[in-house]
Amino acid sequence: MNILLLEDEEPAAKRLEKLLKEIEPGVTVPENIVSVSSAVKWLQNNPLPDLIISDIQLADGLSFEIFKAVKTLCPVIFTTAYDQYAIEAFKVNSIDYLLKPVKKEALAAAIEKYKMLSQVKQAGIPDIGKLIEAMAAGGESKYKKRFAVKYGEHLKTISIEEAAYFYTEDKINFLTTKEGRRYTIDFNLDALESMLDPHVFFRINRQYIISITSIAEMFSYSKSRVLIKLNPPAKHETIVSTERSGDFKLWLGDSN
Repeated sequence: MNILLLEDEEPAAKRLEKLLKEIEPGVTVPENIVSVSSAVKWLQNNPLPDLIISDIQLADGLSFEIFKAVKTLCPVIFTTAYDQYAIEAFKVNSIDYLLKPVKKEALAAAIEKYKMLSQVKQAGIPDIGKLIEAMAAGGESKYKKRFAVKYGEHLKTISIEEAAYFYTEDKINFLTTKEGRRYTIDFNLDALESMLDPHVFFRINRQYIISITSIAEMFSYSKSRVLIKLNPPAKHETIVSTERSGDFKLWLGDSN
């Protein structure tokens, strides 16, 4: 069995390869790839592996982008620390979805499922039972409840209730609390959109995701856009982009 690994954390990749060889002694791993761009290039220039095991969050983005760029029927087992990606995972050729840290028994079951599905030519069919198990294993909520942040030499946690908005500046991502404190975080806005409760948070443009509770004032702006004054005040002018304005107005009236 030829298995391609997509994992940007070297210890996790080495552990996965070790587990795979314990489960299937004859397995070969042609390469471990750490980024979306490298994976796209590899898949475009090499024979397809029998199976791909992919972390969802890679060094330069979400691995779902790989399968949008490269149309492949190769089955995929996704791994991640966050269960909110489960539905999106099963839109790809996913046969399983494993929460990190990956357990040997779970990985063995996923490999067994791959072999069974391969025999009946149904590798693209998602297993709804495993989807439900994966969602249940993640806890009560599928959205992120807190963030670990670093300030100086210290670490602390920020609960999601404390977050006023998220933004990016010079390729660095920030969380601003309701008290006006700013912290760098490891997740870009694309990843955050999937982690945050959409009833509470909305991405108004390429640079900002805001909480409904952070809106102080709103004004009509040119081209059907909306100018927002945030509390605490933002460093930049915060305007809902034209393409997001319609959804934003619907979001404001969401009572669910």
